[in-house]
Amino acid sequence: MNHHGTAQDEPDEHLRFWAYLSELEQVADAYEADKVREVLTDPVQTMAQAAVLRHLDRRAAELHSGPAYESWLEMMTRATTRFPFLAQRLREWSLVRAVALGQSWHPDALLGSSNWLQLKMAEASHTAALEILADGGRTKRIRNTALTSLKRQSRRQPHTNIHKS
Repeated sequence: MNHHGTAQDEPDEHLRFWAYLSELEQVADAYEADKVREVLTDPVQTMAQAAVLRHLDRRAAELHSGPAYESWLEMMTRATTRFPFLAQRLREWSLVRAVALGQSWHPDALLGSSNWLQLKMAEASHTAALEILADGGRTKRIRNTALTSLKRQSRRQPHTNIHKS
């Protein structure tokens, strides 16, 4: 039998996943929460939540440093309230925002966050977060990534005679 990888060969949930991603990418802001809720009614919850997660990550990355983030976060929090993993990801994006904007945040929030967030932050350039993760990141990969980021950052910064105490 000759297999050409046509759409007929894809399981239904794979086709729906890609269709959901496309719909979520194109939905108007005013209807975004409704579309997220609709996707989350799919009987294959693993796929539905994966599609919404991808959408949340894309939108949060676009919005997290701007003024529209807070209202978007509130809207998405309401739309995903019955889904703990999605709610956690939104909380973690708020931590990304707080760190990036120099807002108040607590080291325990970072140390208690998922491997995804710790690795994301270990690849970033916020010195305090990098120091925390280099010392106490959950995995060796996270600690090493944070340490590498710190070293790269110190090579880019001019050296002064001021030392931390």
